[in-house]
Parts: sequence; C-alpha cells; structure tokens
Amino acid sequence: MIIKTDGKINLNYIENLCLIFFPGSKFARDEEDTPETPHLELTQEEEGDDVVSNAVFSIGEQRASGTGRVNMSENMSWKKSAGVAVIEAGRKLFGFTPSWGFLIGIRPVKIAAEMLESGLEPVAVRRKLRNEYLLIPKKASLLTSVAINENNIISSLEENSCSVYISIPFCPTRCAYCSFVSYSTKRLLSMIPDYLQRLVQDIEKTFALIRRLGKKAVTVYVGGGTPTTLTAQELDFLLSAIEKNCDISSLREFTVEAGRPDTITEEKLRVIISHGVNRVSINPQTLNDAVLERIGRRHTAEEFYRAYDIARKVGVKYINTDLIAGLPGEGFRKFSKSVDAILALRPDNITYHTFCVKKAADILHSDADIYSRTGGETRKSVDYTQIKSKAAGYVPYYLYRQKNSMGNLENVGFSLPGSEGLYNIFIMEEVHSIFACGAGAVTKMVSGKKISRAFLPKYPYEYLAMSEEDMNAHLRKIEEFYISENS
Repeated sequence: MIIKTDGKINLNYIENLCLIFFPGSKFARDEEDTPETPHLELTQEEEGDDVVSNAVFSIGEQRASGTGRVNMSENMSWKKSAGVAVIEAGRKLFGFTPSWGFLIGIRPVKIAAEMLESGLEPVAVRRKLRNEYLLIPKKASLLTSVAINENNIISSLEENSCSVYISIPFCPTRCAYCSFVSYSTKRLLSMIPDYLQRLVQDIEKTFALIRRLGKKAVTVYVGGGTPTTLTAQELDFLLSAIEKNCDISSLREFTVEAGRPDTITEEKLRVIISHGVNRVSINPQTLNDAVLERIGRRHTAEEFYRAYDIARKVGVKYINTDLIAGLPGEGFRKFSKSVDAILALRPDNITYHTFCVKKAADILHSDADIYSRTGGETRKSVDYTQIKSKAAGYVPYYLYRQKNSMGNLENVGFSLPGSEGLYNIFIMEEVHSIFACGAGAVTKMVSGKKISRAFLPKYPYEYLAMSEEDMNAHLRKIEEFYISENS
C-alpha cells in the first residue's frame, strides 16, 4: 500500500488505521505501484480554531474521500481529525463501519478509564466514545464496563505492589497460529533441565531485588509457552524455588498456565496446588476436533474435559479457559457450540480471543488467504460470546486488541464476580511494575506515568549463555531505574 501525507501526521498511526480496511497490507517505501495497489492521500491543515483532515482512498478507478474536523482545544486534535477522515473514506469505499471507530492500539480501556477519572459519568463516557471516537454503541458500552470493573480492582492496590512473570518458553508442539517464542523440538526440549537451573538463580536474584526496593509481589504468573510441558518433578523444582523466595501466603493470585490439555496430569496439578498456586489456565481454544487438528493442537475435546475434571477434582481454586473466535475452518454455528459447552462447565474465568494473523505464524505459509476486513461470521461469534457470558452471570473485566485480528475485533476476559484474573489487568493497564524472569522475559518498570523496560535474551540458548556479569548488569539496570525515580 502507498501512503502520501502532508501535515502533523504520525505515519505509524495512519498505517495502523489503513490495516482496518486493508488487513495484511505492507507499507514498504519502495513498493511497486500497480493498478491494484491501494493508495491513501492524507492532508491536514488549520482552519481557524479547527484541524481539518482530508483523506482519499483509491484502488485503480475506485475512489472515496473523507473529512475530519476537530477543534484544536481537544486533546489529540490532529490525531482525531486524521482518524475521522480515514474512517469516513474507508466506510464509503467498502460499505462497512468499523466497530472500534478509529481507535487502534492494544489498550483502549485506558481511554475510557481516563474519562471516568476526569469525573464523567458512565453514560457520558459511552456517548463520548460513540461521538468522538466513532465506536459503535455496543463497543462503547463494553469498553466503559471493563474500565469500571478494572478500576474497582486497581484501586485496591497498595502503592508498593508489583507482579512477577516467570517464562517457560517450551511447548509440546507449535500451534499454527502462534508467534510466541516457544520451543517444541526434541533438541530444544532437552535444554529444560539446564534452563530450570539458570531460571532458579534468576528467580532468587529477582525476588532479592524486589525486597531491596521495598516492593511486595501480589501476583506471580508462570507462563510460556506451556509450563506443564515440564514433568511433575521439574514443576516441583521450579515452584519450590518460587515458594522459597516469595511469601506465597501474601499473594492475591498465583497462576500457572497449563494451557495444553495434553500436558496435564493429576500428578502435575497436585504438585502445582501443593505450592500455593490458586489459578490454572486450561485452554481448549475450540471443542471442535477437526479444527484443533488443523491448527496444530495435538489434543482433542475429550482430553480437555479430562484435564478440566482433574483440575476440579484436585481443588484448583480458579480455572481459566480460552476460546478463539474465527479460527480457520470454524464458522459461527460450530464455535457457538464450544461457547455453550464451556459456559456449562462454569469456569471461573473465560478469555475470548479473536483470531489474529501473526506475521511469524506457520499458518501464513499454508493458508495465506485468511485476512478478513469485516470479520464475516467472526463478528457474530464475538457478539455471541459477550451476550451469552453476561446472561450466564459473567462480567467483562479486561480487554485488549491486536493488529490484523479478524474484523479488527477484540479479546475480552470474562469472570464470575470476585474471580477476575488480576495479573491480566495489571500487565495490560500498566498500573505497577512487572518483574520478569527467563528467556524472552521483559521487566516493565512503572513509576507514575513513566515506563521503562529491561529485556532478557529472547532464545533459551542465548539466555543460558548469559554470564553472571550480564545477569547482574540486567538487574542493576532495573534497580537504577527506581533509584533515579526516587532521588
């Protein structure tokens, strides 16, 4: 796609807006210009007290234009003006209205939360989201509800709170849609014993740093990958180290992702809860066996039910399940059956994802024609998850969005009241620091409005190759951030 701009325009923002109407597009500067190449021309100028943007989309002989006029006294007036113009032009060209208006980015809840913090009543927030950001009514209502529910939890946080993420980047197999750094070959899985030895050292030093900084961990999240790729003995080794270095009794939430049902055994779950873990994720993604096979999930719906029953039997306090709307080969009718079946189980949390096309996903090599502008039946599927979950007594408690999701739709976490996944809120809304251990882990340091990040090596073999000096330098960088912020 070729974009030409004139004005105070953030090109990255405009490219992301274009992905709403041209999902999967590339924006190389040297892209060849052919009759089929989409174009956007966007200009901005001041007219009196207003910022006026004019956008023109064209594909061959097809053209459509849009205009955005926003008073310069408004926050982000130049950005809003461009957004209105691009959305209007795209709506005229393709005949559909994007559900989320011109909102892009992973954290739209922040916008609604800021409006509520400014004193606006929920009804006024919903109106503002519709009128100024062009959200359709049900998305404005959803966003406002999530912001209210999140605030009730965030407001209970102590000032010195933090969370800890521990990375287990190994899986039994790689899902076709996955772009996470996770490793499933026999050679890479053989690294696990050495990886755990190094990880335990990392955990010891990280919790020591947390204590020096006067912070208190309120959630610990062991994620991946699939942590239950580990054996029961390996899980015991890892969780013993966490328990030794952290006051588990003071945690509000301790999660282990057991995402793949084919990795779950009663022995592993008993080990997990014996160390104080109170939340486990068991994620079928769908209960359609044909679709599971197509996307590279080496388990069946029956294995999911078996794993879920074991988790209830051994006494896991909170169980989370994930479903993905819009998976290749699964339309609304089949997906809705999975939703109904999961709701019948009454898990404590349910996260509904919208299928998202990741650039590094294997599925792009075998199913390149998977992008969707309108979302097709996925839109209906997402609506169904929200209607049925609310009717079943669940509340939406966190929300995020991703580029190139089907129909530009959202991911939403629902929970039974009082069973919300706290780490999900804290990591998404950046309300306190997240200390991270392991390959690919990113520590996010939060101090007021200031956020900084410290990265560990992406790949397990790089992580294992780190010297003691390198690890100490990584931890010093984190500590120095807090020292400078408090000086």
